[in-house]
Amino acid sequence: MVEQDYYDVLGVQRTADPEVIKAAYRKLAKEHHPDRHNGCSEREAQFKAINEAYDCLKDPQKRAAYDRFGKAAFQNGGGGDPFGGAGFESFSDIFSSIFGEFADRQNARANPARGADLRYDLELSLEEAFAGTEANISIEALAECDTCEGRGCTNTADCARTCGTCGGAGRVRAQQGFFVVERGCPTCRGSGEVIADPCHSCEGEGRALKRRTLSVKIPAGVDEGTRIRVAGEGESGVRNAPSGDLYIFVHMKRHAIYAREGTTLVAECPVTFTTAALGGSISLPGIDGQPVEIKIPSGIQSGEQLRHRGAGMSVLNGRGRGDLVARVLVETPTRLSKEQKKLLEEFRATETGDECPAAKSFFGRIRDAIGG
Repeated sequence: MVEQDYYDVLGVQRTADPEVIKAAYRKLAKEHHPDRHNGCSEREAQFKAINEAYDCLKDPQKRAAYDRFGKAAFQNGGGGDPFGGAGFESFSDIFSSIFGEFADRQNARANPARGADLRYDLELSLEEAFAGTEANISIEALAECDTCEGRGCTNTADCARTCGTCGGAGRVRAQQGFFVVERGCPTCRGSGEVIADPCHSCEGEGRALKRRTLSVKIPAGVDEGTRIRVAGEGESGVRNAPSGDLYIFVHMKRHAIYAREGTTLVAECPVTFTTAALGGSISLPGIDGQPVEIKIPSGIQSGEQLRHRGAGMSVLNGRGRGDLVARVLVETPTRLSKEQKKLLEEFRATETGDECPAAKSFFGRIRDAIGG
């Protein structure tokens, strides 16, 4: 079973500050709370994962342990102790492990810096979100240098030399009393090497700023805030190091007829008071291009909803469709001809009060309240 990374669960970068993590947690916890999804087991599991991730990342000590050892830091009875679950029996084991790791790195060259992740905000129409689409997006980011093919130098025979600052380890140490602090080498940026003859186009980084166009497949059923990860399409790494990822965030355009509530489409449908009284039907343009006929029963009241099963949005990563809901709004005429007014007056003369039971009940309560 593949374990979810806590940062991926909350949708934040590993360098995110506490306020960003807190904001992401609040948004996701509200979205996936089981009470909002009628006890859905999948939503409940996601909600638990969100809380587990936040419980770790909100605590500086737990977060530091997780960054170093992953979830292994909290296994085998580790609890809140950042070293308890990492297999250490005593402080001497911790000391030996940390300093032994430093010693091993002295002669090992670390990989150059991985490219940064990128974000792209994509706006879709409701029809595109329903059917899915192939989106062409244009991004400007650091990409492999064409001149040196990502090597960072022009002379292939004598391209890189061992960094004199870190001795090829890619990291440097600074001792402060009893403790030793290790960080990436500022001279070689963690590669362990410096370029002897830097490329004039990229100044030795092996990458340059370019604009490129990508074709990305957007699945059917995406909604506002859906995040799509495109692996390896972020910024190129330094001197052929791995590239970062591209994250596409979906935003929905406002539709002329429908409002969206998950997989349900809602349309506000004004009808005449005669249609509401006598019954009838209305035809709505379906999101799939097929008309949807909604039958209106006689005596319907303003605000009542009529549901048409299976005429809503596609289910993301699933089968079937949601529903289409017509919310009826009974409209009172504002412009009447003399003949229409005469007919309505004749109708009013025939009213007994039983035609509108809610109004009869309401005014009956008023009479009772005033003792009439």
